[in-house]
Amino acid sequence: MDVLSNLNKAKGSTRPSKRIGRGEGSGRGGTSTKGMNGQKSRAGYNYRAWFEGGQMPLQRRVPKRGFTNIFKINYQAVNLDKLQMLVDEEKVTDGKIDAVVLYKNGVISKANYPYKVLGRGELKVKLEVEAHGFSASAKEKIESAGGTIKEIKV
Repeated sequence: MDVLSNLNKAKGSTRPSKRIGRGEGSGRGGTSTKGMNGQKSRAGYNYRAWFEGGQMPLQRRVPKRGFTNIFKINYQAVNLDKLQMLVDEEKVTDGKIDAVVLYKNGVISKANYPYKVLGRGELKVKLEVEAHGFSASAKEKIESAGGTIKEIKV
């Protein structure tokens, strides 16, 4: 009968652990399974993922070019043909277009990111368009259709 005091491991379930660093008599020799001398054979050896053995690292060899303006505003583009499509599909009933309407209909991907109305396409209806930016041609086409624009501060 198996009692907690006399439980044993199943036969063949374990193997003896390597006793590393215990001299010649251990059968592992003086190198302790770590090969010949060198940095990698030392205890506690660790290296950075980008380390190239002392060779000049790639991120320092490659020339740096250009400049990234951290203050640049990336606008989401909305063309007039998309606005006309929303009207044609009767997704805009009151003639008012803002970020919520555009986001709900999948025209812009992020409701709280700035978007700009561009002039591709024609507008046949009077709309009240609210956006963070307008191209000159978009302004002209919206106003010539009898609509109004409202520019939101970014």
